[in-house]
Amino acid sequence: MAKEISKEELDERVAILKRFRKLLEQQRNKFAEYLVVLEKQQGKIEVEDGDAMMAHAELESQIVANIASLQKVIVPMQGMYNEVMPGLSIAENSSIAQLQSDLDDLQKQVLIQNEKNRTMLRAHIDQIKTQLHAVQMANPYRGRNSVYAERAAVGSMVSIEG
Repeated sequence: MAKEISKEELDERVAILKRFRKLLEQQRNKFAEYLVVLEKQQGKIEVEDGDAMMAHAELESQIVANIASLQKVIVPMQGMYNEVMPGLSIAENSSIAQLQSDLDDLQKQVLIQNEKNRTMLRAHIDQIKTQLHAVQMANPYRGRNSVYAERAAVGSMVSIEG
């Protein structure tokens, strides 16, 4: 037989459920925003726009910090949710389960896009290193000292005759 719960306990459960759902929605939105930034960053990597890549990297770090902050709140909130809803698993609550499924999908997409961008950046950096090395090797003055930097023989003794 089901145990009767008080109005206060029901209100607490509803409040926890609403807050947990809102946090998951915020995190989903942040991951979606992060994915958009990564996709735009890919385009800037392809056209070698250094300033735009820097701006995207700064925005990316802000979004990652926001996601980490949200995660710090979500983990204890999930514990509270499990505590106040002992008979109801997250999988049984379809709206929460759907949010978490969306979150998992977005996280996977973000990781794939992030790795793609990193690979492109590594290739771009290697290309720049190769170009720099070629320029250094093509320099006709490479390995030569400047005539102004040459050291001429200088006497070390002074003869004073009187």
